[in-house]
Amino acid sequence: MKTLIISQLPLLPDEDEAAVIVRAKKRISRLGVNATDCEGYIYRRSVDARKQNDVKFVCSVALSGDFPTDNAQIMKRLADNGVTELRSGEPSVVHGDGEMQGRAVIVGTGPAGLFAGLLLAENGYSPILIERGGDVDARVRAIEKFKSERILDTDTNIQFGAGGAGTFSDGKLVTRVNDPLCGYILRRFVEFGAPKEILYTARPHIGTDYLRLVVKNMTEHIISLGAEIRYNTKLLDISVSGNRAISVRTTGGDIEAGAVVLAIGHSARDTYKMLLSKSFVIEPKPFSVGVRVEHLREDINRAMYGNFAEHPAFSSAEYNLSCNTKIRGAYTFCMCPGGSVVAAASEEGGVVVNGMSTHARNSDNSNSAVAVSVFREDYGNTPDGAIEFQRKIERRAFRAGGGDYSAPIITLGDFLGGERATHLPKRVMPTYMDGEGVRLASPEEYLPDFVTKNLRSAFLEFDKKIKGFAVPDAVLTGAETRTSAPVRIMRGEDRCALGYDNIYPCGEGAGYAGGITSAALDGINTALSIMAKFKP
Repeated sequence: MKTLIISQLPLLPDEDEAAVIVRAKKRISRLGVNATDCEGYIYRRSVDARKQNDVKFVCSVALSGDFPTDNAQIMKRLADNGVTELRSGEPSVVHGDGEMQGRAVIVGTGPAGLFAGLLLAENGYSPILIERGGDVDARVRAIEKFKSERILDTDTNIQFGAGGAGTFSDGKLVTRVNDPLCGYILRRFVEFGAPKEILYTARPHIGTDYLRLVVKNMTEHIISLGAEIRYNTKLLDISVSGNRAISVRTTGGDIEAGAVVLAIGHSARDTYKMLLSKSFVIEPKPFSVGVRVEHLREDINRAMYGNFAEHPAFSSAEYNLSCNTKIRGAYTFCMCPGGSVVAAASEEGGVVVNGMSTHARNSDNSNSAVAVSVFREDYGNTPDGAIEFQRKIERRAFRAGGGDYSAPIITLGDFLGGERATHLPKRVMPTYMDGEGVRLASPEEYLPDFVTKNLRSAFLEFDKKIKGFAVPDAVLTGAETRTSAPVRIMRGEDRCALGYDNIYPCGEGAGYAGGITSAALDGINTALSIMAKFKP
């Protein structure tokens, strides 16, 4: 049984899904391939909203049957007409013969750490996962306490804890990485409780409500295989003999280590500091900073879908915008349809914002980061300079918000007009801390001049692409600083940190991923590298 993928097939919003499967069968039949006895399902589905009077789905359909995929001439003809063979990816595990002097210790339980731990545990390596924050339930309590009492737990919060920063986000699984293992990652998410639709939607997302369940189920499964997960256990140091880690020092005591996976997340600044004090090769990297913009969800739906804005076949509209403002890029990032802006601080005296939504994406507002590129020369081209650049913005945002973790807001009309923040929002109500933790302040109070200047240009450019994007009563909330890791922990082809034989920088915090799926993929590949070197 072989499976063919037939791409670029239209499906009207009022049509049954069976219609597009019929179209797929007709296409390969016209190309000379018998489709009589094959079975089909929708493999990918995206919304085509380029024409507002003709909004529709564009699908890829998978057909399974006895196809002549070993015939090069036929396969070339199919490929020339948008038909390819499906090659489903599974991790290819090879066991090495090296002796691991202790268990693998995985630092961090975000997507990279969890998938590394999952693969190692399923192959007999019984890793120990340490996590500075608490489990999912502890994180929920800490976040609610921060919101209601403004008491920040610097170890258990939106950035740190079971599942990493992604647990309290929109749960986007979109990635530019073209790797067959991405399909494997989606299948594992579904296995642990994610909605099955992530397997075929072009822009899959889980939502924070489902993600919490997924993380719980995933961690319980890892533990059931003989692994350990130690929460409230922060990495303090790594003990090294020669070029090998022999143990890690944590707030819960020392742990003997046969290998160390540094899946630390992009906000682990104290861990960066510890690694910089040792002989790790760490380089600064470009990143971006900006604000969160909130529009009414119905306005974005109408701007994107026109007369189809209320059609039940379509979920809340998404956008992905970018432009070049002279020498710098500006772009939207982590767009959350029908979501909210959340308090994402992890250090005392700083204000950080992020976006979050449930799977339904049905709240009143849609929000997105609008960020401007920051180059190495903007902060002195050093790792310390990169981290301090982010921290300085967060502390200035804290002061601009009044010093109690309220966030500074401004209407887009005031911002574009170059005025002081004087107008309270009327239609678009800010969602940060349920709208109770905001204060009027201009972005000039916390962002560098080159960022605010380029933000103004970007909003005007984006308004040309989505009518009404620069509506005056949209709300800007700051500061968005954690778009990506500010540094990269350098590693070799064996995925080990340069100069070390069993320490593996991994995931977004190490500078090798940019989102849930790519971080999970890096965790899988790191686990495969460990297994290729060591026996279970």
